[in-house]
Amino acid sequence: MIPVIFCGNARIYDGIFLAAVSIARRTKQDVEFFIFTMDLSDQNKNFTAVTDDMAEKLDCAVKTFNPNNKVTKKDLTNEFKATFSGGKNMKNGYTPYAMLRLLMDLPGVMDGYDKTIYLDVDTMAVKDINLLYDIDVSEYEYGACRDFMGRHWINKNYCNSGVLLINLKKVREVGLFEKCRKLIYKRPFVMPDQTALHMSSKKRLYLDDKFNEQRDIKEETVIKHFCKGVKWLPIFRIYNVKQWERDKVRKTLNTTEFDGDYEFYDEFMKNDTTKDGQ
Repeated sequence: MIPVIFCGNARIYDGIFLAAVSIARRTKQDVEFFIFTMDLSDQNKNFTAVTDDMAEKLDCAVKTFNPNNKVTKKDLTNEFKATFSGGKNMKNGYTPYAMLRLLMDLPGVMDGYDKTIYLDVDTMAVKDINLLYDIDVSEYEYGACRDFMGRHWINKNYCNSGVLLINLKKVREVGLFEKCRKLIYKRPFVMPDQTALHMSSKKRLYLDDKFNEQRDIKEETVIKHFCKGVKWLPIFRIYNVKQWERDKVRKTLNTTEFDGDYEFYDEFMKNDTTKDGQ
């Protein structure tokens, strides 16, 4: 069973759904999809948790491709508040849900797994996810790809945390995520979790860019990351297209790679009989 973790709230459920489906459609092995979520609606009305019905719906969807696939929702509201409330990065350009990944080493969260894949919700699989999971990280805390922009203007080895292959056993042993949590609580950062990982890790494996393609899809691409980018010609402009923005994916990014995933989504939602019918 390959464990894959997403973090997010109800508003980006479509992104989680499409990302999980893209993996399930292309992966032969059994996959357990974890959704880390929380309710912070007392701080922002949009910060509501992914519901049980949403998780059940996704569970039905991924089982379409493999009956052994499953979805597990983890509500980490209490754990998050106990760890980060009052910290320096509660209000940031990125939502606090990005920091949920740093709770995966806590008791009861990912028990039974010593290795896992973490993916941002704005990622889609292009090939079998086992190509990533099968990489040996036994001597490392985690594997990650260098950040497309950050490698130039921050540090040549600055990594993008949108795709991580995590050696949970070693992370627990060395207390990596505990160090990150303490750092984020005390110091403000533009990109909190990503920078904390860069500063706190002692041994990371640098993965090939094909596992976190932050620009145009190539023949060898395994995971496409729909992160912010720059177009230089014919005029300079910044773009930020997500996979659920279908027209922009086709017209701005010039890709039809995920049309099959969109077709599945439409057909599944049309025939959906789960309780909330969303």
